[in-house]
Amino acid sequence: MDSFYRENIMDHYRNPRHRGRLDAPTVSHEELNPLCGDMIHMDLVIADGRLADARFDGHGCAISQAAASLLLEDVVGKGLAEVRAYDRDDLFELLGVPLSPARMKCALLSLGVLRAGLHAATDNGGSAATPVVAATADRAGSRSG
Repeated sequence: MDSFYRENIMDHYRNPRHRGRLDAPTVSHEELNPLCGDMIHMDLVIADGRLADARFDGHGCAISQAAASLLLEDVVGKGLAEVRAYDRDDLFELLGVPLSPARMKCALLSLGVLRAGLHAATDNGGSAATPVVAATADRAGSRSG
């Protein structure tokens, strides 16, 4: 079974879903894992109480980039309450392979960016007319998920 998940991770790394940028996001957020250099940027569109669309861009290892692709593939279109309830175990289940502590940080980077983006959008009232851009350089390294 591990080989299926490893192939799925490599597929999402080589052919990421939801990769790119959005022209008019409700919010944009990016974070860097200073321990390894992985970086994830996300543009989120929030409308009618749901995550209507999202894109990510960045660089890093196969785990960090595939996790962002898998995460957005799973949460785009869902209600905000459901997206906010998404946790590390949900993401690890999508990845489907055991991860070392260092690789856990790589995998959790995208979830941290998504959560911070949703938080920023909520603080801004979620208005697509006034996009919020938030960037933090060192949060991922200390995040526990």
